[in-house]
Amino acid sequence: MSTEEAKPVAKEKLKIGMYWAASCGGCDISLLEIGPRLLELIEAADIVFWPCAADFKYQDVAGYPDKYMDICFFNGGIRSSEQEEIARLIRQKSRTLIAYGACACDGGIPSLANTKTVEGIYDASYHDNPSLDNPDHVEPQSLTPCEFGGLEIPRLYPQVLRLADIVEVDYRIPGCPPVADRVWEAILALTGGKLPARNSAVKVACTDKSVCDECSYEKRKVRIKEFKRPQEAIPEAGWCLLEQGFICMGPATRSGCGALCTKAHLPCRGCYGPCNEVQDQGAAMIGALGSILDADTEERAKEMIDRIVDPVGTFYRFTMASSDLKGSK
Repeated sequence: MSTEEAKPVAKEKLKIGMYWAASCGGCDISLLEIGPRLLELIEAADIVFWPCAADFKYQDVAGYPDKYMDICFFNGGIRSSEQEEIARLIRQKSRTLIAYGACACDGGIPSLANTKTVEGIYDASYHDNPSLDNPDHVEPQSLTPCEFGGLEIPRLYPQVLRLADIVEVDYRIPGCPPVADRVWEAILALTGGKLPARNSAVKVACTDKSVCDECSYEKRKVRIKEFKRPQEAIPEAGWCLLEQGFICMGPATRSGCGALCTKAHLPCRGCYGPCNEVQDQGAAMIGALGSILDADTEERAKEMIDRIVDPVGTFYRFTMASSDLKGSK
């Protein structure tokens, strides 16, 4: 039976939640992208916590019995004290907790800020910024006295952390955002009890292959002569983008998306994270590049590498928090 025909299976209606931490909100939208299959999900499950879709309060969740939610999809990294507090609360109230999307799994784009300090972020946001008028040099304070008592806001942490750095995670669904068909496959497996044993390292809704394995473009096994940015040249159709000099993260990225970016003639950006048994996606990609550069001397190699704009943002766009670099403390 195909995923188009299959329906969620449950003896009684499941209780499902979804939460949005340090992320852009695209993961919440991606759950809606399962389209008409949402009606089938509603037949099998009740939504008991989803702040993006309904007016749930933290106190509502705190009032639930422990393990009340059968499944909770948690998207976003942990950047603040509030996000850590809610992550711990949701873990307590959930039977199955899923790190949903690149930010929850590996830090995502928010974790690129790990290369800066909190002071540096505040300086760029509230002081050294031409669009601001802040003569009193005001900055957010975790506690501000006012006539009605203390006004408290969450503390910003020195780093963006993965969900698994804070609480035990049962499964991970990668992607920025996860692809709808893969999400539906995961839902079917969850409701049908067909997932592998719980393990925070287990990624579902993806494969053990690389994006290159899913990409249909021809590999001519030629060496890269120069690096180009997508806006600088139009790629030759049907030929491997990396061999043409466009930085494509396909060799170091887990598949599951269907190679959507390359089908649109754009390089893979690496949002599904590292391939199986790879800890550091960026290091794996740098190693792959080193083997196919058309450079006979160190000087020539350096000249080519210097053409890569923003190496950190290129090689660790979605995985800074799970890399060996981690970022600033």
